[in-house]
Amino acid sequence: MNGNSRNAPQRIADVLRERIRAGELRAGERLPTQAELAEEFGVERGVVRRALRVLADDGLLSNVSKGSPPRIAEPAPASDEPRPTMVGLAPRLTDAFRAAHVRIDVVSHTSETLMVAVGEPVRLIHEGRLRPESIEFRVLLPSRTINLAFPVLVAEGAEDADGGGPVHERWLQMRNAQAQVLQHNLQSVRHTHGIDVHVRFRALPFTPPMKLYLLNGQEALLGYYLLARREEEWGTQTLDMYDALGSQSLLFSFARQAGRRDQAFVEESQKWFDALWETITTDLTLSQ
Repeated sequence: MNGNSRNAPQRIADVLRERIRAGELRAGERLPTQAELAEEFGVERGVVRRALRVLADDGLLSNVSKGSPPRIAEPAPASDEPRPTMVGLAPRLTDAFRAAHVRIDVVSHTSETLMVAVGEPVRLIHEGRLRPESIEFRVLLPSRTINLAFPVLVAEGAEDADGGGPVHERWLQMRNAQAQVLQHNLQSVRHTHGIDVHVRFRALPFTPPMKLYLLNGQEALLGYYLLARREEEWGTQTLDMYDALGSQSLLFSFARQAGRRDQAFVEESQKWFDALWETITTDLTLSQ
């Protein structure tokens, strides 16, 4: 690593942050000495000190002093106050984008909140404050051909499935438009910054009752869709339907480092997602 580069402290911090997330550096353990880190990365100790300040500012180090190497901070408990998706997702995504290789897996009903939340880390990439080497998104959305559990018309016996009614048509247009914006925004960092970006979608054969975000295999964010009756103008019609406002769903965080129960939840959630991706889901085309 070029020790004269002004980005060297951030790059060292990113490497150490990734080791913490991967469990190579565990909570309570001491970091190697500044001399050892300077030798490993081929930089001056001053560069290492600046990198450690970055990690300390992020809350990842404790007992930071001149007398001895700092320790890896204990992770924040998973019982932190859950926040609505629109509020809580962006900072967690931004933190995930600090990794060298970003991998985000998502199960949701549309891409609305994900599309909005991705705007923050993408902005930081364009500003030069984040610089991942690769970004991979895998997103599972309901298939256009299924009978959706929601949104549905309130009127009993009203048919609105398989693209044959206004509620289904509204949802389909939203699903496609939001996913296309998400894809475009992520691909923009490939063209402007040369980052290796892959964004893929597959279609679920069922309506997911919850939304799930898996961040770098280290954290799972879970939120339940809560249904409510509401009306919305669509074209020349007023749609009286049961629908969910996903942006208001509370996100519950489970982090691998927060204990065995959380670790098991993250691992099983990742297995569940991978199994869906590789078996009963199909290629999804973002078109009408």
